[in-house]
Amino acid sequence: MTRLLFGGLPVVALQIALAAHLVAGAGVGVLFFRGLWWNARLIVDRGPVSTSVALIVGRLLLIGALLTLAALEGAAPLLVTALGVVVGRSFVMSAIMKVKP
Repeated sequence: MTRLLFGGLPVVALQIALAAHLVAGAGVGVLFFRGLWWNARLIVDRGPVSTSVALIVGRLLLIGALLTLAALEGAAPLLVTALGVVVGRSFVMSAIMKVKP
């Protein structure tokens, strides 16, 4: 599938497409793990259950949709998008660790 989509593209266009997948993965990774942090805080602070459930469902739908669309494009876009999610996680974790309780 990757060859069908990217086979005729020049190398520069392929690199731009993969960079876009990396950025999209990082963005969704930041949203996913920021939402996870917010959800954890909601549970600890005994926030509304409906908000917590909606946040869980929204996070899973968002990351599932992104990775599904990347998988439809092939293995390389899927792996780069997943790498972006891991990069987004590291951004969120470093930001959380700087916050003093």
